[in-house]
Amino acid sequence: MTRSVVRRPATVADAVRDLAELGADGAPLAGGTWVMRAPLRGVPVARVYVALDGLAELRDIRTGDGVVEIGAGVTHAELAAVDGPPALAGLVEAARRSAFPAVRSVATVGGNIAAVGFPEADLVPALLAADARVVLATPEGERTEDLATYLASRPGRPAGELIVRVVVPVPAGRRSAFERLTVRGGGEYAVASVALSVDLDGATVSAARVAVGGVEKAARLSSAAAAVLVGSPLDEATAERAGQAAANGCTAREGLDAPGWYRLAVLPALARRAAAALTSTPDDQQE
Repeated sequence: MTRSVVRRPATVADAVRDLAELGADGAPLAGGTWVMRAPLRGVPVARVYVALDGLAELRDIRTGDGVVEIGAGVTHAELAAVDGPPALAGLVEAARRSAFPAVRSVATVGGNIAAVGFPEADLVPALLAADARVVLATPEGERTEDLATYLASRPGRPAGELIVRVVVPVPAGRRSAFERLTVRGGGEYAVASVALSVDLDGATVSAARVAVGGVEKAARLSSAAAAVLVGSPLDEATAERAGQAAANGCTAREGLDAPGWYRLAVLPALARRAAAALTSTPDDQQE
């Protein structure tokens, strides 16, 4: 069995320097929930892990001018406890329902985003629907990247790059929700999930983002589903049509937990349930 070395940098800058120096021999280590499953996935462990759990600068949640910034080291449990605006509700719900308590207490936002080969990651579709952007620390300094762009290029990301936080816009009037389906119950990976984020002009949807998780190899936005919602009232029937539009545009993966046809078949119901979560509790959506 390969024995890895763990480095403990004092700052994010030190971590970036270590990762750049190590190149293919190094990897970041935060909660470790995905790294510890590497042998089960047939993935070799890294020779050196750069531990991030001691970096307080990755653990902040800050509210700014129309945005919420969430540190990459924030755990699912910490995110699930956030009392944020309605625009953040879908992300908070995704964190609250992911895995089970022992995992939520250590799994991190950054780890969920960076995990390659983890289509069931609950935070990713919620972040996509929320129009989140990823802030990366590199040897040349920080830069911000669209989350969808980052996800598409994960296997080839350069050494020395580290997710430090995500920036989520939370404009007034925006609402969000998240729904997932597992085979047996809590604690399992979702066979499919849907995240909705909508802007309302009265009772009419003026803008929408719909993301699907668990169905394909990686979560992604569905522009066809969003188009169904825009210009219509936010009701369950419209949301179900949006879910069907999302299903029509997906090529579902096969798996031991669920066949591809089933992942597609449940998307309309998940979209309907997400819309119901937004429309049935108006008091919870007040700013």
